[in-house]
Amino acid sequence: MSITIGKGESMTIQFLRYIVSVAEIGSITEAAKKLHISQPSLSAALKEAEKEVGFAIFTRSRNGIALTKEGVEFLGYARQVIQEMSLLEDRFILNQPEKQRFCVSTQHYTFTANAFVEMVQKFGRERFEFILNETQTHQILEDVKNRFCDLGILYLCHRNEQFLRKTMDEMGLGFHELFTASPHVFLRANHPLAGRASVTLKDLTPYPRLNFLQGNYESADFSEEPFSTVLSEKEIRVSDRAAIVNLMIGLDGYTISTGIFPAYLQGRRIISVPLAEKEKMHIGYVLCRDQSLSELGRIYVNELKKYAT
Repeated sequence: MSITIGKGESMTIQFLRYIVSVAEIGSITEAAKKLHISQPSLSAALKEAEKEVGFAIFTRSRNGIALTKEGVEFLGYARQVIQEMSLLEDRFILNQPEKQRFCVSTQHYTFTANAFVEMVQKFGRERFEFILNETQTHQILEDVKNRFCDLGILYLCHRNEQFLRKTMDEMGLGFHELFTASPHVFLRANHPLAGRASVTLKDLTPYPRLNFLQGNYESADFSEEPFSTVLSEKEIRVSDRAAIVNLMIGLDGYTISTGIFPAYLQGRRIISVPLAEKEKMHIGYVLCRDQSLSELGRIYVNELKKYAT
């Protein structure tokens, strides 16, 4: 199938799939492997697509490939076209029930995964494509802007609110608060500080601080952890929650996050202890300004609200 671009020119759905794959992977070579075509063939297809639309979709350099400003906007529409075409094929060509897609990009919280499970269980259909993408803060904003995900989940606090609201405004995004939470310290169950009613930042000084990586955006403004500007002599950065847990257990490390922790985990290997510092974490979801929650988005958000403390 082809889509008319203008003056008789057309672009195939396959071209759109090529563009989306390259944008998501960030490499023509790796995308070609995934798509099972040669790298020269993929490069030629991208150049042909750019010729048809009349502008550069990607910039190319020795550091790799990246979307242009026009390419970012084009990518959002390309994803929508591909999704609609897949629905059309399933419903009217393959005679299959509609396959629903839903994606959430989120900071690393256990409660966002738990709410996702509840949402999937309530969905109740046989065919779906659901994505829970735990990722870096800036990538969440990019995913929402590019409409890769239906919504993003992150937090604002006194330290980062002005910067992130300005960034979201420039990207055409809006923040919708769900609830507030007080910062807690996550520790192994038999940590030397585990018996405290609360701990201070000074109490934590001897122990390694565990933070999530933010890639090219390593700054306090994008950090997932409150008080990340406070100097720590021992700091380890990781990319996933499993690594955080292992380092808590093996090295007496700690991380600071919300106090929202599922009861079935509390007290087994990891516990949360209130942090005796003045701060509030405002948990919320991010949408494009011209976007409203989908049916699945509303179900998911309602499940998230149940974790309000």
